[in-house]
Amino acid sequence: MASPSDRVYSKTHEWHRLQDGVVTVGLTRHAVDNLTDITYVQMKPIGTSVGPGDVIGEVESVKTTGDVYAACAGSIIEVNPSLDDAPGLVNEDPYERGWLVRIRMTDDSGLGQCVDAQTYDRESSAS
Repeated sequence: MASPSDRVYSKTHEWHRLQDGVVTVGLTRHAVDNLTDITYVQMKPIGTSVGPGDVIGEVESVKTTGDVYAACAGSIIEVNPSLDDAPGLVNEDPYERGWLVRIRMTDDSGLGQCVDAQTYDRESSAS
């Protein structure tokens, strides 16, 4: 399955979709498949300032716990409320209903370190 082309992808397997100055962040299908069944999601609270490379939360699965990273600077303005009761949405629909946070961006320079969908798919399938 090809990754959606309307966003960019980090080497730490998050996707970032920019719309009107807000970046929505989620985990890629590759990350979700490696984590297996996600049982808990905890993101930093609304209002938290973040920078490129900052940990913005963690995801726990039956297999492991992993950090989630921001690729831009800004402030968290929304955390996906659906994940409190249904963290498995990240497994079921990582690119839409399973998004993690939204960040009002103040600096997009970190997004330049991300790659497009085609490059991400090629690189993640090689690893």
